[in-house]
Amino acid sequence: MISILLALIYLSFISLGLPEPMLGAAWPVMHAELGVSLSYAGIITMIIAACTILSSFLSDKMTKRFNTQRVVIASIVLTAVSLFGFSISTAFWHLCLFAIPFGIGAGSLDAGLNNYVALYYKSRQMNWLHCFWGVGAAIGPYIMGYNLTGGFGWSGAYRTVSIIQFSLVVVLLLTLPLWKKQRELSSKPKLYKPMKFKDIIKVRGVKLALLSFFFLCSIEITAGLWATSFLVLQGGVEPEIAANYASLVFIGIMSGRFIGGFISDKLGDRNMIRLGIIFIILGVGAVWAPVPLLLITQGGLVLTGLGCAPVFPSLIHATSDNFGEENSQAIIGVQMASAYTGITLMPLLFGVIADNTSIALFPLYLLILAGLLLFMTERLNFVVSKGICTENQDERSSHEKTDF
Repeated sequence: MISILLALIYLSFISLGLPEPMLGAAWPVMHAELGVSLSYAGIITMIIAACTILSSFLSDKMTKRFNTQRVVIASIVLTAVSLFGFSISTAFWHLCLFAIPFGIGAGSLDAGLNNYVALYYKSRQMNWLHCFWGVGAAIGPYIMGYNLTGGFGWSGAYRTVSIIQFSLVVVLLLTLPLWKKQRELSSKPKLYKPMKFKDIIKVRGVKLALLSFFFLCSIEITAGLWATSFLVLQGGVEPEIAANYASLVFIGIMSGRFIGGFISDKLGDRNMIRLGIIFIILGVGAVWAPVPLLLITQGGLVLTGLGCAPVFPSLIHATSDNFGEENSQAIIGVQMASAYTGITLMPLLFGVIADNTSIALFPLYLLILAGLLLFMTERLNFVVSKGICTENQDERSSHEKTDF
């Protein structure tokens, strides 16, 4: 029965990933129909990001007051309502309005499920959890494309995903007892008081963890967003061909998390993080290499994604071991906020740098971020080993957390 619950958690993360890329896929059509500038998509994404960051900060208080399953269900309801709202929007301000509950629901769902899996399951499940987010993110554009080519329009695509999410809510409501069963089988404490932000950042090593998430997500999104422009402007690749290569980073991330699920319990979170960062550096190095073979650049982008793949789930999974189970929900919420801050700011910063200098700095920018990520994670390991935790955390977590 517990494996059924894990499958539902995976489905919830697929539903989280489904709508993420849909706006970008539909915006060339949407902005024309709504009569707004192409750049207005940035306004919607900024609203979603701001609300996601806010709800991530509040996730600790909400989860400890209402418990994880209620927060998850409420979050999916919010996103489902928002997506239905997108489907009936006839003006740009309608999209902005519905972006608010979408961001709130996405942030709470992300933080709540990450903490639940970190507490009750092994590292392999955390890797596969984020792999399934990638599955949803890969399916979303296909749903949009099918509706656009089939004459249903972008509103039909958003309505379809909304129906999928409402259906998931019904399933989750029918399986509420499974969440209680999982908690009863675990030795984890059940109730802790919510933490204030000023108390969270006082926990030894938390600032380093926040910076680790900031730099990691900056690498992921900057690489995915600017790879096409780098290939066209610096590599001389035709735009139609280069557009297909932007997805290579995300293919690497999804594949890496699937593979990581098979080896993460053996290697442990810290070694998975180290291995991932080494792959990032090698991948970016291949992209930067002065070799006129496009295949080398393609391989570098995939390798960069493979490197990013295990770092995020491993950092999340290690949170309860690094900082204590009583602090994990609060700290994971703030970590999510830091991640979304990096996602929002750092790709934009590189755009400004590229405009004022050259797109050729793309690999150097990623290497600097990777170096900072390596420093922060290794410093975090040192601080934790000298502070809260003195025993082998990877061994302890592997004994206490649930498998399938």
